[in-house]
Amino acid sequence: MEVKTHRYAGLARRAGHELKEFAVISLYLYVCFGAILLYKSSVLEARDITYAPYGVAAIRALILAKFMLIGHAANLGERYGQRPLIYRVLHKSVVFVVFLVVLLVIEEAVSGLIQGRTVVESMRTIAGGTWFQILATSLLLWLILLPYFAVRHIDQVLGEGNLRRMFFVDPACPDQNVRPPVARA
Repeated sequence: MEVKTHRYAGLARRAGHELKEFAVISLYLYVCFGAILLYKSSVLEARDITYAPYGVAAIRALILAKFMLIGHAANLGERYGQRPLIYRVLHKSVVFVVFLVVLLVIEEAVSGLIQGRTVVESMRTIAGGTWFQILATSLLLWLILLPYFAVRHIDQVLGEGNLRRMFFVDPACPDQNVRPPVARA
């Protein structure tokens, strides 16, 4: 009985960690997408065109955050574990952009089929529909993922949680000081 209780406690702790990570990624993506949409709507407003689909940005952020958690669980982009940090960040961000774009295409195709559209019609709704717009959107997504992975890798190098404590914990409180980084082999 005690083993089951321990297993459920571990599962609950892991689920809580995953939910927190999902919330943080979703919020980060929503803020980034919201900033892009704010810029886009301000440019279009100058031409007397109203555009403000912030709900779409929230849904897209939630979907991409879930896809990113799947990518993390699958250890995508872990190829350069012993290389300098810049290689790991660049490689992982590129791998994740490709992964996310592929999953978004699949998601849009399935969604379109459910709604009675053909796959070709569904592809036209992705990032405006032209290859140039899809490429530009992918580049923006890569630029959004670069700082995310940089911060994530720096946190791993410092020891998980130390970067957060450096930013958010009062350094004058001695029992909350940052632990020294763990030596890597």
